[in-house]
Amino acid sequence: MPPPLQPAVRGADALIQTLLLAGVKKVFTLSGNHIMPVFDAAFASDIELIHTRHEASTVHMADAYARITGEVGIALVTGGPGHANAIPALYTAQMAESPVVLLSGHAPVAQLGKGAFQEMRQADLAAPVSKASWMCASVDEIAADMANAIRIAKSGRPGPVHLSLPSDVLEAMTSVSLPPKDAFAVVPLKMGSTDADAIAKRLASASRPLILTGPASLTKAQRKCVAALEAASGIPVVGMESPRGVTDPSLGAFAECLAESDCVLLLGKRLDFTLKFGAKPTFAANCSWLQIDSEQIEIDRSLKALGSRLEVAAIADAASAVDALTQSQHWNRSGAQAWLQKVQASIAYRPTGWATATSSMADRLHPVQALGPLQTLLNDHPDAVFISDGGEIGQWAQALLHAPHRVINGVAGAIGAALPFALGARVALPNAPIVAVMGDGTFGFHCAEFDTAVRYALPFVAVIGNDARWNAEYQIQLRDYGRERTIGCELLPSHYDKIAAAFGAHGESVTSAAALQPAVARAAASGKPACVNVFIEGFPAPNIKR
Repeated sequence: MPPPLQPAVRGADALIQTLLLAGVKKVFTLSGNHIMPVFDAAFASDIELIHTRHEASTVHMADAYARITGEVGIALVTGGPGHANAIPALYTAQMAESPVVLLSGHAPVAQLGKGAFQEMRQADLAAPVSKASWMCASVDEIAADMANAIRIAKSGRPGPVHLSLPSDVLEAMTSVSLPPKDAFAVVPLKMGSTDADAIAKRLASASRPLILTGPASLTKAQRKCVAALEAASGIPVVGMESPRGVTDPSLGAFAECLAESDCVLLLGKRLDFTLKFGAKPTFAANCSWLQIDSEQIEIDRSLKALGSRLEVAAIADAASAVDALTQSQHWNRSGAQAWLQKVQASIAYRPTGWATATSSMADRLHPVQALGPLQTLLNDHPDAVFISDGGEIGQWAQALLHAPHRVINGVAGAIGAALPFALGARVALPNAPIVAVMGDGTFGFHCAEFDTAVRYALPFVAVIGNDARWNAEYQIQLRDYGRERTIGCELLPSHYDKIAAAFGAHGESVTSAAALQPAVARAAASGKPACVNVFIEGFPAPNIKR
């Protein structure tokens, strides 16, 4: 047990010392009245405050940082409206299963119920989009609350946690001991060998089994573990984290294999809209289901959808379940190779016509022309980062590009996070290539973060697919209502590169396929945050079929 704080220190100082004890070195923040004591406490510490331009950006940056490092990402915002601004970004982190802790300043405890400045029921507001949400009640609890928030964020199914910090709690004095190191540790939900063997035997008895994993298994580190499971079992293990679900373009023609499968294991993967709720014709009516999840509520929900077709269910976190299944001695790989190869080929499939795809419009590129060449920036580096955000353009990017680290807007389907994601990725990986693809609609959400990137010297290459409209919504209107009833989706063909340049970044504009590669090369070589604004024809996202 660490010794008591001697002499007594402010709550804000205890908070900073607790973060340091947890190994936190970076905090993404935006200043405000309620959190000035924390800024003061951090002043001479080893914690760097990355000061952003919008509260949602603090959470998005912490989210990307967490996904890449595997450590908790810390966001710090002020109370009231500042807290409210950060809430939507928690949903993206929640659905991406990203361990983030949002620390929000708060009106003083002594003034609650009296009409305090920016008084708000902050914990209630954050609760639906976090694993846990509460207000620190006293200065003597601040260190333990911080440790508890980190532990919850990383345990079970990872996800965001919110802790409100009243300003009088931050300013009050305490001499309570800091928490022990093990207070921050993940609480594992380990899978027993009996459950692992039962599931392995059932999968091994199937003719065309599949293992589907969720977002927590799609980090760089966890993909290695998942690959080991696939090698040990001979069963296709497929990660799913896209709002497009079974038609995720990064999975090629995989959707065609789902209806053929006779047994599916949900390994930390929710049975939700991305899997069409397990219903036919996406899956065969007689397909058997197995499930491993850290939350009983998810198993209960699957039971409602599947009934007796859910044959086996077990409580365990995804990481320990992957390890336990990999070590099982009950795999039977005879005859499994053909099915594995078929699934792998379906995922790798891309239409041959893409090689010659061009735009029908002058001074515009087809998405394949705009994005395909970016892969050269991501090759041959063990920590290269590919970031994708936006509606249709994001789907094209995910179909065409890959990297050791992939950070996308995820199951939430919310857009706008790409620029903050890029900054969080750069803080996590100072020297890796980072390519962030986004639409022109996405750019408008957090374009001021180019200012943050310039101030902190955080270079990356942002590529904007500029079709001058909200193309995902336009495609819905076009399909459902007809061209004559499209409305509210138009944008200007703006030079977003000039906006980035005005913040001190590198900016380029591209209107031809021949100009793309040189422009991207100059952007990467600039050593600055860079924006390459590529004018494209607004094609719908690819729906890949063989």
